[in-house]
Amino acid sequence: GQLGGMRMETCYTNLANAIILLAVKDYRRALRRLKKFPGDKDAIIRKLECEQFFCSGWFEVLTSMDGEVLLRKLYQEVYGE
Repeated sequence: GQLGGMRMETCYTNLANAIILLAVKDYRRALRRLKKFPGDKDAIIRKLECEQFFCSGWFEVLTSMDGEVLLRKLYQEVYGE
């Protein structure tokens, strides 16, 4: 009933938040790596994958956040620009 639905919604929200937080950590890690080693191919690939995720329909399903705004904030956090 109602209680079960609320629990499922909470589980879904927690899972969505965990997915997003993992992507945020991956993106930060990639940016920091690229700041030190701009030619690092693995970091370039990770960065591009994260950018695709944050601008995807899947991201929009997970959250109401604006992925492009989040990307800009993370970039500014690492590069200070």
